[in-house]
Amino acid sequence: MRNFFRILSLLVLLLAIALLSAITTMHFAIHGAEVQVPALKGMTVAQARSETAGLRLNLIVDNRYYSGEVAAGHILTQSPDPGTIVRHGWRVRVAESLGPQQVQVPNTVGMSEQAAELTLRRAGIDVGQPAYLPEPDATAATVLAQDPPAHAEDIAQPTVSLLIAAPSDQQPDGWVMPDLVGMLAPAAESTLIRVGIKVAPLTYVDVPVAPVGSGNSLPQAPVKPGAVIAQSPVAGARVEQADTVHLTVAR
Repeated sequence: MRNFFRILSLLVLLLAIALLSAITTMHFAIHGAEVQVPALKGMTVAQARSETAGLRLNLIVDNRYYSGEVAAGHILTQSPDPGTIVRHGWRVRVAESLGPQQVQVPNTVGMSEQAAELTLRRAGIDVGQPAYLPEPDATAATVLAQDPPAHAEDIAQPTVSLLIAAPSDQQPDGWVMPDLVGMLAPAAESTLIRVGIKVAPLTYVDVPVAPVGSGNSLPQAPVKPGAVIAQSPVAGARVEQADTVHLTVAR
């Protein structure tokens, strides 16, 4: 009987050791493949790539922006945030600074689509996804509008989107959002609906009466009831057929 208990105790001990070993192995298998995302902001892209490669992470530069605060070639933002626990092989996406804006946005309105793209690329500016709008009074395949406009300053990205005149019988695939602020709501809705842009139910807000003015300050013009005071998307943005425009109107 004593030998039986000794054998049983030994089996229990061996089972406990095996269980502990299995738990330890699982812990290292699971957590040994995890790593903490480093802080990359301010590093050069080369430094950030070296840092992430050492941790077996994949660095992807998926955006480039102008910045007056971060030197060109350095990291502006990152995702995931520093300190986030991820697995080996995880993609860390960063935005690279282009430094202060040094290029002037050329005027391409009236050019052919091909000439406009060539002009922009020669200036070091990328061409965004174009939108096409039937315009009976314009020559097909010419630029009707661009965003950002010519000579724009403090732009975020080196990309210009073009609105191209399409043949009058062609269905448009998108529009450039017009500036509706200041227009009366019925006129703004009519402008959008006429070209096939959907409009959400209007949002009305109370607008305080502007002060009369005192001293040398000039009186401010009051906001007309029923006038558009805000819009989304903003003027100049590309609007797809599936998008809905939201207008805020003064009550």
